[in-house]
Amino acid sequence: MHVSVKTAMIGLIVGIFASSAHGGDVNILSANFEPLGGNIWAVDVTLEHADSGWDHYADAWRVVDTDGKILGTRVLLHPHEDEQPFTRGLYDVEIPSTVEIVYIEAHELVHGWTPNRLEVELSR
Repeated sequence: MHVSVKTAMIGLIVGIFASSAHGGDVNILSANFEPLGGNIWAVDVTLEHADSGWDHYADAWRVVDTDGKILGTRVLLHPHEDEQPFTRGLYDVEIPSTVEIVYIEAHELVHGWTPNRLEVELSR
């Protein structure tokens, strides 16, 4: 398992500045990728968002490749007003062996998919 720390920190810094420019965006704080065998990975993602109830909360995150192909999506079924930041996992993400870089993207009900995403370099 390897997540590029340098890349993750750049993603965090970009996320912080972008969130102040686009109030309401979801901050993607970190991602952890663990190989489960073959091309299947377990992914844990930590998000931060000013959830304010059922009408405005972070409701999903996804893993995409460099071409924008969606490799896995985690739907978040409720607001996390009292749990910030929070981490949720997805344990069946199939990532082809040729893919070395993926991105985490996050979604929230009011503003949609956040323009700031986290780049993750995989080591196999």
